Amino acid sequence: MPRSRINGNFIDKTSSIVANILLRIIPTTSGEKKAFTYYRDGMSAQSEGNYAEALQNYYEATRPEIDPYDRSYILYNIGLIHTSNGEHTKALEYYFRALERNPFLPQAFNNMAVICHYRGEQAILQGDSEIAEAWFDQAAEYWKQAIALTPGNYIEAHNWLKITRRFE
Repeated sequence: MPRSRINGNFIDKTSSIVANILLRIIPTTSGEKKAFTYYRDGMSAQSEGNYAEALQNYYEATRPEIDPYDRSYILYNIGLIHTSNGEHTKALEYYFRALERNPFLPQAFNNMAVICHYRGEQAILQGDSEIAEAWFDQAAEYWKQAIALTPGNYIEAHNWLKITRRFE
């Protein structure tokens, strides 16, 4: 049984009913409907911390989904799960793939910056300041892109850029 049919709380049930009605009313192909159902089930599983199930649903959603904008959010969410699991290289790959389809995802740029900043901190702990600076410079570039897309957001990143003199 699809996850969208077993959600237990009132809000999830209501959202599922509304989504099902919209899928019937809005003219969409069967592939788009299938992709949306998998995406919705993936989001539900992800919100409950069931990452393996969420990944399975997101991977299934990528098969029929042809719209680059919608596909970018599926790929972004796959990146989120890999980030949560500490699989930073995989996460970066999925954030890049999401941005190839939709370059207006500031949250993907932010998450990539966070990973690069983390890697810079790890390099410092290992005593490699040159590698750390390279990671920090890369983090700065990603944060600049996120801030350019959504001025006023990412205040902490903005402050870090100013403090480290990486903001132009």
